[in-house]
Amino acid sequence: MTHPNRLLRLLALAAALVAFRPAEAGNTIVNDSFWKDDQGTPIYSQGGGVYKFGSTWYWYGVHYAGAETYAATPGKPNTDWRFVSVTCYSSKDLVNWKFEGDVLDSNTTGMKGTVWFGRMGVAFNQNTGKYVMLAQDSGSAVGAGELFATSDSPTGKFVVDHVQPTLPGVVNNMSGDQTVFVDDDGKAYLICSSSKGRAYLYVAPLRESDYLAVEQAVQIAKTPGREGNCMFKHRGRYYIASSDLHGWNASHTYLQSATNILGPYETEFVMGNTDMDFSHVSQTGFFFRVDGTTDTTVVYAGDRWSDFAGNGLGYNQWMPLSFSGITPSMNSVSEWNLDAATGSWTVGEGNNWALNPSFEADRVTLATLAGWTDSTDRPVFPGGNIAGGRTGRWALNFYDSASAYIAKKSQTLAGLPATTYSLSAWVRSSGKQKSSTLYARTSDGKEYSVNVASTLSNWTQFKVAGIPVTDGILEIGIRTDANVKNWMRVDDFVLIKEATSDVKFGSRLDRSRTTFVLLGTELFVLPAGQTMEVFELSGKRSGVLKGDGATRTLREFGFGSGSRLIRILD
Repeated sequence: MTHPNRLLRLLALAAALVAFRPAEAGNTIVNDSFWKDDQGTPIYSQGGGVYKFGSTWYWYGVHYAGAETYAATPGKPNTDWRFVSVTCYSSKDLVNWKFEGDVLDSNTTGMKGTVWFGRMGVAFNQNTGKYVMLAQDSGSAVGAGELFATSDSPTGKFVVDHVQPTLPGVVNNMSGDQTVFVDDDGKAYLICSSSKGRAYLYVAPLRESDYLAVEQAVQIAKTPGREGNCMFKHRGRYYIASSDLHGWNASHTYLQSATNILGPYETEFVMGNTDMDFSHVSQTGFFFRVDGTTDTTVVYAGDRWSDFAGNGLGYNQWMPLSFSGITPSMNSVSEWNLDAATGSWTVGEGNNWALNPSFEADRVTLATLAGWTDSTDRPVFPGGNIAGGRTGRWALNFYDSASAYIAKKSQTLAGLPATTYSLSAWVRSSGKQKSSTLYARTSDGKEYSVNVASTLSNWTQFKVAGIPVTDGILEIGIRTDANVKNWMRVDDFVLIKEATSDVKFGSRLDRSRTTFVLLGTELFVLPAGQTMEVFELSGKRSGVLKGDGATRTLREFGFGSGSRLIRILD
């Protein structure tokens, strides 16, 4: 039971610090983390969709066995895509989710023997009053093809109806990737590519009487090969989105648009701001549109298949879109606030402004990395990405086996809010370089930096504080002047607005005090046997941590990079 005096002190501290976090902080979406429901239980939902039925939003997706394994040991991908269930979560605000249950699972009649099950969605049919689920099924007791299941309620349970073995009008008879799109008039469509190469894109109506059949598909494009096929609508225009054929890995996002859902569609283009970090290290999963009282926000819901690709933290990466006329662009943010009632959004105070900060966007070994600019005195850049990252599969590597070298990786950011920032990164190194520097440079040429030229066998965090930005422009990076065979690995850049913290960097938490303000990127040690509660600055409880004596950050526990209130429990 919470002691009244402690609660009062906590609420008073939250009120005093409101300037650091807007009032809507309780509706903050934190990417690059493993999400949890309103009970603190991990959310397992991949390859599905978000739909609004009545006044409630419902999120459906697949729970794969490997998702649990990867969340426990991030950075170690697996091939365990065994189907566990279709999960259903409900929400009024699209941020806080209640687990409604497994609405279809491997024990459901007709699901025995399923190997691959996914790319599913749900639509409500007005004629039958049924909620209809569609999904790819590689082969179960009812066969392989497009599986249909129905329920009287959005929260299930769903009952398998049948499998449609072929899709009329689709090359190779079956979809490659797919989603279910429901138009403003309630009509439902399957958005898909062809299997075996995924070169053809289709819009296929569902039978209006009951949605229990995919009717003749309309080919809307021929491509070099596109997957992650999905659709959104904005101000009367339809946009079909796809990714490269990168398997489980990230991709920039391709779009085509039309004023009629069946076409003709205009020439394909790459959506703005998806090149710098390959759609925030994700693949097109689905979109949903939030129509509020004052604004409309289209949300890109990217699938980060990190369980099968090993490319970072979290499975769901949701980003708001912005529009210039009819041209959309993605806002690659790690933290943002969504007001589902008004339909508006703002960047979160704890947003990490660095792009591709953990070097997970590039799926193969490369010298030049997405979002970063090279500078070197060698004919080719000495290094690039390398397996063995701190939080995912990849890290940045500096190394030359044949020659001494000078090299730098940097990125110039524009549009930053005018305020003071801190920059941090994690480093491992052979040491013995002539110099190695983590730095930030403002547009007037002034540099803020820290020396990282040390022998570091373990990942060590370095931080540069007090970086003033007045015109929105800042260069960040790391450079080295190294001897032959000197190596340095760098991971997890974080550039955030600076907020006052009353915990010293890397300090042990003081048991004599009950409340602190702690930055999400600050290192701390919570002694074994000690417990602390974590709160947003609005006063909303975020979770509980148990001490193990290890040095950690709140961000590693999925609480984001921004400031949090913490309370030490007796």
